[in-house]
This record gives sequence, structure tokens and C-alpha cells, in this order.
Amino acid sequence: MDAIIVARNLVKRYGALAAVAGISFEVFPKDCFGLVGPNGAGKTTTISMMCAVSPQTGGELVVDGKDVRAFPREVKQVLGVVPQEDDLDTDLNVEMNLLAHARYHGVPDGEARRRVEETLELAQLVDRRRSEVHHLSGGMKRRLVIARALMTRPKILIVDEPTLGLDPHNRHRIWDWFRDVQRQGTTVVLSTNNMDEAVALCNRVIIIDHGRILSQGAPQELVQEHVGDQVLEVRLPAELRATLQEQLAARGLPVYEAGSALVVPTSDGHALAQELNASGATAFQRAATLEDVFLRLTGRSIAQEGG
Repeated sequence: MDAIIVARNLVKRYGALAAVAGISFEVFPKDCFGLVGPNGAGKTTTISMMCAVSPQTGGELVVDGKDVRAFPREVKQVLGVVPQEDDLDTDLNVEMNLLAHARYHGVPDGEARRRVEETLELAQLVDRRRSEVHHLSGGMKRRLVIARALMTRPKILIVDEPTLGLDPHNRHRIWDWFRDVQRQGTTVVLSTNNMDEAVALCNRVIIIDHGRILSQGAPQELVQEHVGDQVLEVRLPAELRATLQEQLAARGLPVYEAGSALVVPTSDGHALAQELNASGATAFQRAATLEDVFLRLTGRSIAQEGG
């Protein structure tokens, strides 16, 4: 199957700063593809280049078979875009936000109205069709922004931090919606610093930091490759941490920091936990996560980066 998005040595510079420093990846039709990393990693910059909004400095970027630099209008026609910040028209109510977007993109009036009904139902906003935007909750606004992007029936849906700041109920509601969109044949490109979100939705991800790809593949495969099934999380006073790290390293065990804790990838975590608990530390075994992959590759957590 041919890739629907291809990036080869993609670069974006702002003066001397390389916000994106030569990344390469492919997105295939019907994928949910994730760009995962902390704030400032280069995720939004990469999305801006995909959307033909921010011109690339170097490299190759092809969307739906078209070079983004040569055919920006044609690229935009196949995209539905959900920006990180809600940019709804506050002068229009819920229904009119959807209709105005459809008309702007040339959807005939009768078809636009049919899509509004369908989309309001999917977004669970039927009873709020006449509501002004400023009367909506955060979750409702986010669903409306996503609904608006789907009004044009895009081949590719590009979403930047879709559930940032939402409560768990609204977050899972939006996740279910993306799963439905993907099952219907839409390719989804998702930027997120929420590792749980990436695992829940994405069949493939790139982990990106400081404009470079650290690793890429299926989320669970990356966990297995870089960490394994289980890790041991250890908490102890800061003044004892360095000594324990040295002791564990001397035993051939990899150790990395997660905030105030030490994390040890090990298949024998139960025995080690008993040993460490007996010495005064607090240790427990848990399943390894995609967050652990980022920790292992960078030596810091995404939370430490503000995201």
C-alpha cells in the first residue's frame, strides 16, 4: 500500500533554530498516526508544514501524492484540520459555525444541511444547535471544532492536541469518535503529549524531541523494544538516589529518573522490590508504558517539559 503522507529529511528553521531537524516518516491510508513528544518538540511545526500553512525549509513532503510546496491548494482540499486552540466564530451559533465552514469549502447548501444534521448527532450537540459558542463547555467546544473539520468529509484529518485540558469523560468520548472516523476510512494524524492517548488511538507513532525522531513504530512494539513488559518504580530520599543508581548499574540494571522516582526495567521486579523495600526504599512493580520509552530515550519525563 502506498503511503498517503511521505516526509523525507524534513527541515524547518527559524533563523539558527531548527524546529524540525531532518525527520522522515510515512503515513498509510486509514492509519491513526501519532506525533508524540513534549511541548516544543516540533510536533505542531510538522503539522503546519503538512497543512501547507508553514513552508518547509528543506526536505521532501508529499501529501496524497502531491508535493506540498508545489500544490498547496490541492493539499488543503483533502485535509480536515483541528487546531490546538479552539478558533470557532463567536458571532455564530453552533449550527451556523458548521454551515459557514461547509459553504466556505464549496459544499452545496442542501448537502451542507444534511451533513450538519449528521455531524451534530455524532458530536452529541443536537440540543445545542442554537447555542452561542461562549455558552458551550470546553468539551462541547472541542467536539464542535472536530465536527467542523469533518464537514468537508476530508481524506485526512489532522488533529493537534485534541483533548488537552478536557476531563476524562469528554476525552474518552472524543477518542471513540476518532476510532469511528478511522473505521470509516479517514486517515488520522494526531499530535499529542498524552502518552495514554497515543496508545489508545494510534497504530503507529513517532516519538519526537527537539525536532528529531527518537524512535518510531507501533506503541506496544516500542515499549517492548526499549523497556520490556515490566518496570520497577523506586522512591527514596534524594540523598540516597545516586548511591542506589550506582548499585543497580553495577548489577547491570538500566536505571532512569522519573521525577523523584527511579525506574528500573527488569523482568525480576518482584524479587528486587522485596529487597529494596527491606532496605527502606518504597518500590513496586508495574507495566511498562510509552512514557517509559520517552524517559529511557531522553532521561526525562514529558511532564518535566511542561506537557
